[in-house]
Amino acid sequence: MSGLIAPAYAQSGGDTPAAPNDISPDEALQRLKDGNVRYAANNLNERDFSAGRAARAQSQHPFAGILSCADSRVAPELAFDQGPGELFVVRDAGNAVDTNGLASIEFGVAVLGIPLLLVLGHSSCGAISATIDVIENGTELPGSLPALINHLKPGVERALAEKPADPMKAATIENVRYNVEQLKSESPIVSEAVASGKVMVVGGVYELSTGKVEWL
Repeated sequence: MSGLIAPAYAQSGGDTPAAPNDISPDEALQRLKDGNVRYAANNLNERDFSAGRAARAQSQHPFAGILSCADSRVAPELAFDQGPGELFVVRDAGNAVDTNGLASIEFGVAVLGIPLLLVLGHSSCGAISATIDVIENGTELPGSLPALINHLKPGVERALAEKPADPMKAATIENVRYNVEQLKSESPIVSEAVASGKVMVVGGVYELSTGKVEWL
């Protein structure tokens, strides 16, 4: 690999000890799935949060990067039963890929060697609801909110064009799928890592009422 990506994955070669996140994308995904099962069943792993602080102060080795909504009811570390240093989380309303978020994700892939990226939407998303309102009713929003809505429109419009029975659910799912596509197409760093098999990009929707993630 070229550029910044090479150093992130060079650590697993030769006599250099493998980093804690030097695992396959499939293994990383299974860790998230298993953690969510534990969370939904209220059977979380016990943790000593003071353990490993000194090591974490020197470096980080997250095994998954998550683009999540800023909604206060969605906490990826809890939803996937992971401890400090295990997830690299980027959050904004509507879990949309924008320039700053993309740069953070590129850092996670290129510098930290993250093998898995997850775009995580959720039920009852206010940003998705607002986007539907703007599209269907021409509602004008104040401040910087129109810029946010513009990032969400492509996926939401694609969903609404199919005239789904449940517009909110369909728009939430399609917004996740659209942003998965954006991650893989808008960043040469991410697309190169995906093409080489070092990174996988997946989508999911978190159901607030159950705590379960529907994998897309």
